[in-house]
Amino acid sequence: MIIHSEQEMLDFGKEFAKHSPRIIELIGDVGAGKTTFVRGLATGLGIKSPITSPSFTISKSYALPKSNGYLVHYDFYRLPDPGLMSEDLAESIANPNNIVVIEWGESVSNCLPKDHTIININYTESGNREVIL
Repeated sequence: MIIHSEQEMLDFGKEFAKHSPRIIELIGDVGAGKTTFVRGLATGLGIKSPITSPSFTISKSYALPKSNGYLVHYDFYRLPDPGLMSEDLAESIANPNNIVVIEWGESVSNCLPKDHTIININYTESGNREVIL
């Protein structure tokens, strides 16, 4: 799928929320639209809080309005060795009410279930983004 604008990425995330798997790994360069996708996903899940990148905090949690779970958004870009954060991630994944999104997940790949969903977001030569599930 080719995404032409930030609004289309938001819309893709919002639509994806209707069928959202529990564990999602986002792969793509800096600025590819990973956090924008999460903003759309959160909107589709009914979350009203502003969604911001967890690049400096490593993780952010947002209460899911229709369950007692959370949308937990991780960004391991600045953490090549996750240390205790891998335990935090494992706890988030273990809660069946949570939806967990991981950016830059190479360092925690051993914590991710084999059946998790992977979304690749790549720039095209024309400056658009290609999304591959």
